[in-house]
Amino acid sequence: MPELPEVETVVRDLRPLVVGRTIRAVRYGSKKLREPWQPKWNARVAGTRIEAIRRRGKWIVVELARRADAPRLLVHLGMTGQFTAVPAAQERPDHLHVAFELDRGRELRFRDPRRFGCLTWHSDEAAVQSRFTEVGLGPEPFAIDGAYFRQAVRKSARTLKAILLDQGVLAGVGNIYADEACSVSQLHPKRRGASLTLAEADRLRAAIEAVLAKAITHRGSTIRDYVGGSGLRGGFQNEFRVYGRTGEPCLACAAPIECVRLSGRASHYCPACQGTQHKDTKSAQRPQRRMKKID
Repeated sequence: MPELPEVETVVRDLRPLVVGRTIRAVRYGSKKLREPWQPKWNARVAGTRIEAIRRRGKWIVVELARRADAPRLLVHLGMTGQFTAVPAAQERPDHLHVAFELDRGRELRFRDPRRFGCLTWHSDEAAVQSRFTEVGLGPEPFAIDGAYFRQAVRKSARTLKAILLDQGVLAGVGNIYADEACSVSQLHPKRRGASLTLAEADRLRAAIEAVLAKAITHRGSTIRDYVGGSGLRGGFQNEFRVYGRTGEPCLACAAPIECVRLSGRASHYCPACQGTQHKDTKSAQRPQRRMKKID
């Protein structure tokens, strides 16, 4: 599934290709996405001008005017979605669900083989923000408030993997970058949030930002379907410390990378660098029962 670095790359690729372009017509396929494109939206989109494009978590917002009361297109790539701007004459691929014909010979295309993604029209910025509230989207993981992050992690009895996958805690982090952040911070993904010290929580916060920033510089990770907005692939998969490297040597200590299933997702870690102990602070702090003295 495309995560924050992949979505950010798509947005950065699309900006110079589509901002300032006018949507002349809309074409859509017969197969339904998770949230199907509504035919009534065609007339509301045709003739509008794309003024801006931005990211929020794993979502893409296309502004059809810079005013807050102007329409927006809201895009989620799901697991296999692709949002690209290509020459209109380029052959249309299979699994193409929505295509916006732009002026100057380009076409903005949404393709999704597994159809878990969506592309929807919203009347204004308030409607977009309402949608983000509805899905419980948390803060962006860059420049995270330290006090907020410490509390969000250390008050939770869930595993670090579960916490990092929770889009209500941080928006945009998914399976790949949760594993990589735990590796950089040398914390086992099975550790309970409540077991972390303040210093460990700060270390994890810094690791999240560092991993995401590095992934963006490499255009995200292309493992199967992901491509950027211009159709180019990502390269961060060549930088993975642990993700998808089960049995391979750790880059730091050469111990074999291990994998365990957490929150329904494969979780990769180094048993030496990240440790196998995942303390339960609540258990550790529970008062010990006194043994009755036997005379």
